[in-house]
Amino acid sequence: MSNYTSPHIGGGNSYLIKEGLLVNEGKTIQADILVKNGRIEKIAPSVSVKYALPEVVVPGKHVLPGAIDDQVHFREPGLTHKATIYTEAKAAVAGGITSFMEMPNTLPPVFSQQLLEDKYNIASRSALANYSFFMGTSNDNIEEVLRTNEKKHEVCGVKIFMGSSTGNLLVDNPLMLDKVFGGSELLIATHCEDERIIRDNLEQLKKDKGTLQPADHPIIRNEEACFESSFRAIQFAKKHGSRLHILHISTEKELQLFTNMIPLEDKRITAEVCVHHLHFTADDYDRLGNQIKCNPAIKAPHNKAALWQALLDDRLDVIATDHAPHTWAEKDEPYEKAHAGLPLVQHSLLLMLYYAQQGKISIEKVVEKMSHAVANCFKIEDRGYIREGYFADIVVADLSKPYTVTKENILFKCGWSPLENFTLPATITNTFVNGHMVYGNGVFDESNMGMRMRFK
Repeated sequence: MSNYTSPHIGGGNSYLIKEGLLVNEGKTIQADILVKNGRIEKIAPSVSVKYALPEVVVPGKHVLPGAIDDQVHFREPGLTHKATIYTEAKAAVAGGITSFMEMPNTLPPVFSQQLLEDKYNIASRSALANYSFFMGTSNDNIEEVLRTNEKKHEVCGVKIFMGSSTGNLLVDNPLMLDKVFGGSELLIATHCEDERIIRDNLEQLKKDKGTLQPADHPIIRNEEACFESSFRAIQFAKKHGSRLHILHISTEKELQLFTNMIPLEDKRITAEVCVHHLHFTADDYDRLGNQIKCNPAIKAPHNKAALWQALLDDRLDVIATDHAPHTWAEKDEPYEKAHAGLPLVQHSLLLMLYYAQQGKISIEKVVEKMSHAVANCFKIEDRGYIREGYFADIVVADLSKPYTVTKENILFKCGWSPLENFTLPATITNTFVNGHMVYGNGVFDESNMGMRMRFK
């Protein structure tokens, strides 16, 4: 990177970001970034322009590629009392997430190409972040699933719930699973929990105890249920040479199924870990109860320790949220009726910066797992890195300005968080999406929406 003077800049989403500490591709350096018409034109120790251009001067602040969350539930259409694409994407950009991939368990579920495009249309009008949506799979929609092959550069993947889910999203027909793994040209993302094991555990525990409590959740949805289902998905993937991505790994036992012996770009089977499985353990049910009820369950502490080790040694490839908002009334039911899922999209990057401050992980590794590796895993075009020619999805974080989560500063629609009153060590001060500063010092500019992501 050398000194650089720009020619005239004309129109569009153009900025000069100066004097930041750029965290990118394993290094942290001081650099200026010139953004021209939504893309990064130049990165250099010093950049000046000949004509007037908005400057964002950020001395001492860290400049990161926007995080990409490969698993969120934004609830639209059909469940908008919990969340909408607009509200959750707004919370995401305030937390440094500039792109998201959303799941098909809305109402109606995304079982057809028309329903899939309907969600893209909603996002084009309302998502402040970039977006993609998974095609949903049921036991009887194989023709529609395989039609997604025609859109493999425009859709992030196909989602299979191989464990309990809402409605008829559970896919437990071996013939259907074989057809999807054998026919899909897209990445197949799986929720892996064995329904038979879960059901047996539930029935046995109810016989033994009668009334169940939140702390019973990881006993019902135990390590064996996760391992057996993940192992089964991998068997299908190896049989057909499919591109498999297993979501929200939560157990030590599953980690033996993944490797760090080959580069991510060459892996056919990859794995995700979620921030809540890195942060909470089963010991937290006494304090938080149903607030941390989620599927797969948050489990005993030895699992958390093993997940951290696998994240750091690259058996686990990416970090996501599985952001799954429910109203407080839905979470405040007795255990068996309480909905499963946590709202985390506004705080995931800041939570990982907390662990960087604690010395658990480097800030460069946080960027790798939340930006670079997600782009590599899904083969996203021109995103996930701060590189010349790439879209300017850029986040500025002030690591000297702590941020405490309170009901007053929560932006996602459900209005509560299991992290309430937790102080994070940093604040997101600016978020750029495609060069547009959608968020700056607490103020949103909603004049531009995000873009539909494309895949190589």
